[in-house]
Amino acid sequence: MIFFCKINRWFLMLLATAMLPYACKTEPESISLPDAAEIQEAFMESNMYLLALEEEAINDFIDRYGWNMTETGSGLRYKITHEGSGEKPVFGDFVDIAYTIYLITGDPVYSSGSHGLKTFTVGRGGVERGLEEAILKLNEGSRAILIMPHHLAHGVPGDGKMIPKRATIIYEIELMNVY
Repeated sequence: MIFFCKINRWFLMLLATAMLPYACKTEPESISLPDAAEIQEAFMESNMYLLALEEEAINDFIDRYGWNMTETGSGLRYKITHEGSGEKPVFGDFVDIAYTIYLITGDPVYSSGSHGLKTFTVGRGGVERGLEEAILKLNEGSRAILIMPHHLAHGVPGDGKMIPKRATIIYEIELMNVY
C-alpha cells in the first residue's frame, strides 16, 4: 500500500506540473507587428537618407577637385575633357573604350591597361547604366570623366570583386572606336 501511495503522489505531482500552464487564466500578450506599409515607409526613409549621404559625398568630391560637371536627370555627372571629332555612337553600334575605374575614395579598381579595352554594343546592357548613358554624349576620340552613383554603377551588391556594395565610382574614359 505504501508503494501505491508513493506512485500516486508522484503521479499527482507530475499531473499538477503538467496542468500548471493551463491553470493560468490570463490571455497571452498579443504582439503587434508593423504592417507592410509601415515597413515600406521605413525602408523608403532609410534609402532616402543613404541617397542624400551619397549625393553629399559626390558633391564634396567634385568641389575638392574643382570640376565643372554636367548632371543628367538620372544622377550621372560627366565632364568632357577632350572633344573628339569622330562619329557619335547610336543604339546598336559597337564601341571600344579605354578606361580607368576608381572608387570615390580615389582607389583605382580596374583599367583597360590591365584588363584590355572594354567593348560593348550601345543599348544592349552588359555594362553600367551610367556608362551606357554617357557614351551617347561622346564622339569617337572624346575623353571624359564620369561620376556614377551606385544605382547607375554596380547597385547595392557591388560587383562581388573589387567594387564594394553601394559604391559610387569614377570612370576616366576615352571612346576609341565606334563601329
